[in-house]
Amino acid sequence: MSTLLAPSTSTTAVRPDTPLASLLEAFRGLAVRHPELLELSLGEIGGAGEGGAIVRYTWRGPRGGGDRLKLALLAGIHGDEPAGGWALLDFAAALLAEPERGVGFEFVFYPCVNPVGLNRGTRTNAAGLDLNREFWRGSAQPEVRLLERELANEVFDGIIALHADDTSHGLYGYARGRLLAEELLRPALAAAAEVIPANHDPVIDGFRAEFGLIRDCFCGVLSAPPEQRPQPFEIIFETPALAPLPAQRAATVRALHSVTATYRRFISYAAGL
Repeated sequence: MSTLLAPSTSTTAVRPDTPLASLLEAFRGLAVRHPELLELSLGEIGGAGEGGAIVRYTWRGPRGGGDRLKLALLAGIHGDEPAGGWALLDFAAALLAEPERGVGFEFVFYPCVNPVGLNRGTRTNAAGLDLNREFWRGSAQPEVRLLERELANEVFDGIIALHADDTSHGLYGYARGRLLAEELLRPALAAAAEVIPANHDPVIDGFRAEFGLIRDCFCGVLSAPPEQRPQPFEIIFETPALAPLPAQRAATVRALHSVTATYRRFISYAAGL
């Protein structure tokens, strides 16, 4: 049975040969070179040998004209979709190399929120559940309880979840809640399509789609607390899982750069009204 332990300031040791260990070691190496990238272990999930910590890395960009906009970037809720976590590493490295790209933002990276699933290479967690159907429904799953607490405490301005779909031939995404999410996702898909073409099917993943953009969504997906006001923009970005991993990483990084640049322009325009 999975267990949830109290958060600590350093990650719990895991077997060095697991996919989770490899991903976190790469992030830890980046943090060693850039001490401004702060690491925090939120808690340990799973038993010895197959589990590990859910870890977050936080970086604050240079100040802009007001308060920083706080964005959560999450990957790996499905353990058989590893591209998102590695794309977050690439994106974090790009920001640290060119801090001006992050002016006015605080980024909180969650490279893998389903440690057991990543280590097993399965969509589900140790209990055999799809965690992306469990949020804000009274779930007893430790990953969900931990992340719900985190999302409630941190109060994000935007939430971006990264996925990979093995049934799609191209990129697509979900724009949830506020109209702002659509305005951010459209150019992000266009930017990413320079690497991997977008999926323009009229129905994707069972939902009506327009040029790769979906407005509906499944119940119980990872999201902000329902009572949060104002609600953040929420985007679910999907790469085709059968595309080469380097291409998925590159397309995702392009999308993330696009979202932040478009959001910054939107905020600057709104401030001038």
